[in-house]
Amino acid sequence: MTLPRIAPWILITLGCVALAGCSSSRERASRTNAAVDPAVDIHSYGNPDEVRPHHLSLDLELDFATNIITGETTIEFRREAPTRRMVLDTRDLEINAVHGLDASGGERELDFKLRKPDPKLGAALEIALPEDITSIRVHYRTSPGAIAVQWLEPQLTAGGEHPFLFTQSQSIHARSWIPCMDSPGVRVTYDATVRVPAELQAVMSAEPAAADEPRVFRFEMPQSIPPYLIALAVGELDSRDISPRVRIYAEPSVVDKAAWEFADTETMIQTVEEMYGPYVWGRYDLLVLPPSFPFGGMENPRLSFLTPTVLAGDRTLVSLIAHELAHSWSGNLVTNATWRDFWINEGFTVYVERRVVEALFGREIAEMEATLGLRDLREDIAEFGPEHEFTKLAPDLAGYDPDDAFSNVPYEKGYLLLRLIEEHVGRDAFDRFLKELFERHAFGNLTTAQIADEMRARLFTPDPGLEEKIRLDEWLYAPGLPDNCPEPHSDEFEAVSDAVWRFSSGADPATLDTENWRTTHWLQFIRALPQTMGTERMQDLDQAYGFTISGNSEIFFAWSRHAARNNYEPALPTIELFLKEVGRKKFLTPLYGDLVENPKTADFARRVYREARSGYHPIAQREIERVVGFGSSDGEAAPR
Repeated sequence: MTLPRIAPWILITLGCVALAGCSSSRERASRTNAAVDPAVDIHSYGNPDEVRPHHLSLDLELDFATNIITGETTIEFRREAPTRRMVLDTRDLEINAVHGLDASGGERELDFKLRKPDPKLGAALEIALPEDITSIRVHYRTSPGAIAVQWLEPQLTAGGEHPFLFTQSQSIHARSWIPCMDSPGVRVTYDATVRVPAELQAVMSAEPAAADEPRVFRFEMPQSIPPYLIALAVGELDSRDISPRVRIYAEPSVVDKAAWEFADTETMIQTVEEMYGPYVWGRYDLLVLPPSFPFGGMENPRLSFLTPTVLAGDRTLVSLIAHELAHSWSGNLVTNATWRDFWINEGFTVYVERRVVEALFGREIAEMEATLGLRDLREDIAEFGPEHEFTKLAPDLAGYDPDDAFSNVPYEKGYLLLRLIEEHVGRDAFDRFLKELFERHAFGNLTTAQIADEMRARLFTPDPGLEEKIRLDEWLYAPGLPDNCPEPHSDEFEAVSDAVWRFSSGADPATLDTENWRTTHWLQFIRALPQTMGTERMQDLDQAYGFTISGNSEIFFAWSRHAARNNYEPALPTIELFLKEVGRKKFLTPLYGDLVENPKTADFARRVYREARSGYHPIAQREIERVVGFGSSDGEAAPR
C-alpha cells in the first residue's frame, strides 16, 4: 500500500444582455437560437465582416507599483467591405489616443469614441477609419483591476522576493489588457515588446526574439491565433530543457520538481503526431505558475500555462499535460468559431487526451478517467437541471458571459459524442476523419453546424442510417444526456467498489487491498463512500491512508469535500491552508460550496474567503463570491 505523501501546503507556503451603444452585426441579429447566424459572435462588438485584423504589434510597459500596463497596440487589417469605422472590444481600458497609418508611412490622429460599457462585454471602442488608412495604433492604459491580469505580491510566490504577473484571457478577457476584436473567430499573428523591472523575466505564447536593451523582451508569433490565446507572464523564472523542443519554466524552487514531473511530455507529442499529424507550433514549452492560477492549465500556443497542483510527485496527474498538448491540434489549430461552439475545442481535446493516456498508460487507466469524467458530467447536469440550456453542447449564450456556462458539459458530453461516433464507424475511420479535419481547417474556425456537416459528409455517407442511430442533432442541440450515451467500464473500479463495500460493512481500512492503487482508484474510492459518515469512521480512513495530509491535490480535494459535508473537524485546519494557498477554480468553487451548505462550517468558509481573497485571480473571485454570498451571518457583504 502506497500512502500519500505529506502535502506541500502543510509543510510550506507555495504562494499563495444586449450590447449597448454600438451598431454592429450583433445588433442586427435576433437573440434566439433559431434566428442568430451561428457564425456571428454575440460576445464581441467587433466588425470583422467589414474590416478584419490580421496582425497585432504590442508595446507594453509593466508597472508593478501601480498594477498598470501602459501599452500601444498597432493593428494591421484588411478591408472586407466599404466602411468608415473599426470597432474594437475593450474592458476598463483608458484610451489616450488613436493614430492611423497609411501606406506611405504617414501617421495622423483619428477620432474615436468609447461607448457606454456593458457589465458583461465591456465597452465598444469605435474608431473613425479614413479610406487611406491601412493600420491603426491605440495608446492605452489598463485598470489595476483588469480581469485578465493578476499581479502577485512577492509573498504570494514560491520565492517570496519578487512580484509576479500573468494573464488569463479566455474567454472574453483579452479586451481588458489589449484593445482588439476579442473573438475566437478573428485570428491574428502578433509581435510584442515587453518592458519589465530588473531581475524579472517575461515569457509569452510566442517565439522569443532578440532584444537589444536590458529588461526588454521581444516576441514573435508567426502563426495566427485568436486573441484569447495571447498570453504573458513575468516573474523570477528558471528553466530546464527536457527535449530539443520542450522547456519547463517555473520559479527557481519549483523548476526541478516540475521538470521531473513532466518528463514524458516529448513522448506525448510524438504519440499525438503519430495519430493526427505533425506538431506545427515549433516548440511546446510549459510554464508552472504560482498557485493562484485559476485553472488546471491554459493551452496558450508554444507555452502552456499550468497550475502547480499537478505536481503530485508521482506523475499520476500528467493527463493534464496530455489535455493541454492536445489543444495544439483541437482548439489552437482548429478553433471554435464562437463561444457557443466551445465544445469543439474541449470535447475533441478530451477525446485526444484519453487516446494519449491509453497509448502511454494503458486502456484501463483511460477507462478509469473516462468513468470519473462521466460521473462529473452527470453531477453537473443534475446541478443545472436536465432541461437547462447549459446542458446542451451548443447552448444559447445570449445575455451571458461565456464563463457563466463553464462546466463539464462541453468537455465530457463532447467527448462522449465523439466516442459514440468512433464506436459506430470504427477507430481507424474516426482517426482518419480527425487527422483530415485538422489538416483541412488548420488555422481556421468551425461552428457546430459546420462540424455536423463534416460528419455527415465524411463519416455517415456510407451508412445513411447512421446519423439517425447516433441521433446527432439530439446530442448537439438538446439538453441533458441522451440515453444512447457510451458507458466507460473499468474492471479496476469493480475492485474499488468491493473495497468500499467492505469498508461500509465495518472492515478496518488497513485490511483493504489498495497496494497498487493510483490516483484514479483513490478518487473513485472517496467519491463512492457513504455520503453521511461519523467522525470515528472518518478517522479510521484518515489514519489508514493519510488523506488529510495528502500531497496529491486531487485526492486531498475529494477528501476535503467529504470532510466538509460530514463536519470532520480534524481536516478543517488543513482545508483552510489549502484554500489560502491554491487558486484553482476546480477546487475552490465546489469546496467553498460544500462548506457554505453545511451550517456548522458556513461561517468558517466565509471567514477563510475574506482572508484568502486577495490571493485569488479576479476570475476566481467572481465565481466564488456567487457561492459564498454574504461575508458572515450578521449580513456583512462579501468584499468585492
